[in-house]
Amino acid sequence: MDAVTGCDLLITNELIFPASLISEKTGIPWISYALQPASFFSIYEPPVLVAAPYLAKSRWLGVWAVKLFKQLAKFMTHSWAEPIRQLRKELELPNINVPSPLFEGKFSPDLVLAMFSSAFGKPQPDWVEPTKVTGFTFYDRLSPDSSGLPTELQEFLDAGEAPVVFTLGSAAVKTPGDFYRESLAAVHKLGCRAVFLVGEQKLENLPSKAIAIDYAPYSKLFPCSKAVVHQGGIGTTAQALRAGVPMLVVPFSYDQPDNAARVVRLGVGRTIARKKYQQHLAVKELQLLLNNSKYKTKAQEIMQIIQAENGVKTACDAIEAFLA
Repeated sequence: MDAVTGCDLLITNELIFPASLISEKTGIPWISYALQPASFFSIYEPPVLVAAPYLAKSRWLGVWAVKLFKQLAKFMTHSWAEPIRQLRKELELPNINVPSPLFEGKFSPDLVLAMFSSAFGKPQPDWVEPTKVTGFTFYDRLSPDSSGLPTELQEFLDAGEAPVVFTLGSAAVKTPGDFYRESLAAVHKLGCRAVFLVGEQKLENLPSKAIAIDYAPYSKLFPCSKAVVHQGGIGTTAQALRAGVPMLVVPFSYDQPDNAARVVRLGVGRTIARKKYQQHLAVKELQLLLNNSKYKTKAQEIMQIIQAENGVKTACDAIEAFLA
């Protein structure tokens, strides 16, 4: 409440559950946004979830099956909204039965910004209205002056053919498990050039054709690669789509399994479940990606769509129109 004092507009992610209450209490207009299609939990395009991987398969049973699952999930998570109900009382708002925060009330009824490409997630009949698909918004610089690649990495890229990039984004990199060890073993077998973005992890016994660094901006590195192996975070996925390179997705959690499924449906990549990610499977999948030109061709096709969009401008235009 203190943070919005004197504000003209409140813009929140779907996980800021008190947003609707703050808007209701203060009268400040509210816009919400989502970064990935899975957030909308459409019964017409059910998401792939870590806790319910079978849900996406139920789409073949018909909309009614997914709708039944969604209703059950709403019932099971209804109690999760109790803190929100308590907050309503503290704010002296009318006493209503607050629904499950995962499915209802998390999006503004006035405007929702779907901040991804329509090529990645098309609007569905049960999306909240009005929803504006903006295109992806990109951010991968630690500071404004970090415009290029580290010198060591640039020299490596200039010294040979395009490498395969292995990365776990900004979150999964903190709990990589066996990802880097199995990836390194796969690189030894493939004999390919490779770049490992490892954060604070240490990677030993690197072959001469590989380099490991803590960080590099995807917008500069991915276009120089022949394929990207990553965790399927929406930011990493968007950067790979914009670069037009095939990808192998190893989803860890949250929206990543759904993003991986969309990558496969687009024809721009393949996926391996995290529990099954081992060197022999990584080698097999990477060989399929690198030796079958259809993945590169499709990736280049999607790249043209992504690069023609301007997610930041479209979102800003929508916000300004809303205020006007």
